Amino acid sequence: MSQQQSPDNVSVDEIPVDIDNTQSAEVDSADVPDEIESITRGLAGEQPPTNPIVVLKAARWWYLHGKGGTDPAFQWAIEWTRHLATDTPSDVERFDEFLEYLVTVGFADERHELR
Repeated sequence: MSQQQSPDNVSVDEIPVDIDNTQSAEVDSADVPDEIESITRGLAGEQPPTNPIVVLKAARWWYLHGKGGTDPAFQWAIEWTRHLATDTPSDVERFDEFLEYLVTVGFADERHELR
């Protein structure tokens, strides 16, 4: 490991995990790392990511910095990963909750802007 990590900023990849702000349930779009924002917006788009590892990276970030296991972005990322792994239809209601959540986080002013 070439860089040292402080006890309040631990990560398994280049995306930092701010321990002081974990599961705060209050996510501001300005606090979301660019890569996570890109993946998350992609999950709401016409051509979502197809690499489960990439999707799980976003899921991990939302789990840690959002509402934990109840975070809609986390839940949709897990649901999309399940879809990719099993080729079964995904839960449309969970997707709708995810889109509404992205508006509350500040990624869009309205749901239709995300697609």
